[in-house]
Amino acid sequence: MTDFHLMRPEWLWSLLPAAILALLLWRHRGRLGSWNQVIAPELLPFLVSPQAGSRGPNLLPLLLLGWLLAALAASGPSWQQLPQPVHQKQDALVLVLDLSYSMKSGDLAPSRLDRARQKLQDLLAARKEGQTGLIAYAGDAHIVTPLTDDTPTIANLLPALDPGMMPLPGSDPAAAVAQAVDLLHSAGIRDGRILLVTDGIGDKDRAAIERALANSGASLAVLGVGTATGAPIPLPRGGFLKDGDGTIVMPALDEALLRELAADTGGRYMAMQIDNSDLDTLLAESPLAGREQTVTLDRTADTWEDQGYLLVLLLLPLALALFRRGWVLCLLPLLLMAQPQPVRAAGWDDLWLTPDQQGQRALQQGDSEQAVNLFERPDWAGTAAYQGEDFATAANKFAEGDDADSWYNRGNALARAGKLDEAIDAYKESLARAPDQTDASENLALLEQLKQQQEQQQNQDQQQNQDQQQNQEQQQNQDQQQNQDQQQNQDQQQNQDQQQNQDQQQSQEQQQNQEQQQSQEQQQSQEQQQNQEQQQNQDQQQNQEQQQNQDQQQNPEQQQNPEQQQQQEEQEQQAAAQQAEEQEQQERQQPQQQAAQQAEVDPEAQERDQAMEQWLRRVPDDPAGLLREKFRYESYQRQQQGAGSDNETYW
Repeated sequence: MTDFHLMRPEWLWSLLPAAILALLLWRHRGRLGSWNQVIAPELLPFLVSPQAGSRGPNLLPLLLLGWLLAALAASGPSWQQLPQPVHQKQDALVLVLDLSYSMKSGDLAPSRLDRARQKLQDLLAARKEGQTGLIAYAGDAHIVTPLTDDTPTIANLLPALDPGMMPLPGSDPAAAVAQAVDLLHSAGIRDGRILLVTDGIGDKDRAAIERALANSGASLAVLGVGTATGAPIPLPRGGFLKDGDGTIVMPALDEALLRELAADTGGRYMAMQIDNSDLDTLLAESPLAGREQTVTLDRTADTWEDQGYLLVLLLLPLALALFRRGWVLCLLPLLLMAQPQPVRAAGWDDLWLTPDQQGQRALQQGDSEQAVNLFERPDWAGTAAYQGEDFATAANKFAEGDDADSWYNRGNALARAGKLDEAIDAYKESLARAPDQTDASENLALLEQLKQQQEQQQNQDQQQNQDQQQNQEQQQNQDQQQNQDQQQNQDQQQNQDQQQNQDQQQSQEQQQNQEQQQSQEQQQSQEQQQNQEQQQNQDQQQNQEQQQNQDQQQNPEQQQNPEQQQQQEEQEQQAAAQQAEEQEQQERQQPQQQAAQQAEVDPEAQERDQAMEQWLRRVPDDPAGLLREKFRYESYQRQQQGAGSDNETYW
């Protein structure tokens, strides 16, 4: 791109004081040394020598030129753009929205669903980085949008979501959470976050959600929608939803069950608030989170290249003119314009920077390993190792201190390294020195929950192994019993086969005797039939000879019949030839007639084709209809594959 552009045009305002200063200097120079204004003209040659009236060189234009060049260089002139990669924070969040009929309750005006959609709109407006996905569920779960950084598109689809568009009634949050985990893993993300927006779950759902999140790396946050008293569910045609006994359904928010789910999965729970304090709490970064990671997007952004340094070269001669002595010293800036050398931790830097300052510079440049070696303070070295994800080294560095913060940081490093027992001990030591440290107490509670989960998982694995071993033994016993039964069946089958073979052999011998007897009888009958046919042929031949003799005596004129027959055959051949020629001419004329008819119909056909093409290109601007058909198709496919829904309630 060759367009001229100023990256910092506000620096051009510095030309205004330069113009004012130049005007003042010009006027002052005009008054300086003017003795003719105070001395009479006739006395002036005797009082002032000619050398006194001479002035030095006028450097004002040179000063203005230097000021102009400096202002232009500071304004950042550029006439070229360079593509730059776009980096984005790797923060994956999957929104799971409950679309069961209970979300239509009006205990949160205007309804639970409207308030949930408004809350998600606020969340999407606040997300500036990271990828976001949306899943809706009722009796089954469906992906509305995959992980994307295009949050406005998700916000446009939210108003279209309604319980009436879901193909299966009910509530299956476990299927939605499992689908969210699969969505994160399919994108190659192991530490994503899931926000479940719901008005309640069941005991079966709680256990299924815990199984779906086990060893997945994803964290769960639960946003409760509704009140403890609940409200009836309005129907589209008036009235309220009733159960099988005729009682109006009043779904209430069971916060205790949702809190237990969040605690068991290591997540957080908050009831919906009027402000955004609920979102701030649910989506806050974990205290054990590692260094922020970024990903490079596929697209690039063009940035202007600052080329003001070229004008600095024009300022160097002007700077030289300001010195009367030491011209060689003015060449030092040219030496400083050489390519910068890489930062080294020894030599020149040791003269001006302490080791801790050098370590801080290396850490800012992203070289955490070198920063660990440069820092003299163990806590700073531990921080550098922690940011470099070298948690073992960080724990060793933090262990050199004995204050509450050192034990707390050591606990964080051990927890990240997977040493939960040692991390728990470190947090306890930190609390022993500073009991009011809330971060240490929260992390301690979190690690104790994680340890309990691991123990439960190990017990489950052991139980599963024992069950598998018992199943294998039972299977082996069943296989042995089946082999014995098969052997007995094979012996019985062989005996039956031998008996059947003997019976078949006897029946075949009887069949052969019967066939031989039948063949002899058929041969005798055929000989009798042949004798009768020969006798009949002789009688017919005698009758034909007698008839011919009679015809010759009665019709002597029939000797001319062969000539007449030949003429008739020739006439028939000519007629057939003429008929073939007529058919051929008709076949030749038929394509021409069809082409003429097609030429007459072409304009109308073209109009019809254009109208059909325009109709096919029309895409209905109905996101709800498109999503409804998508959900129905997905639900139909799952039913064909045998995946059914076992929801006890339909709201």
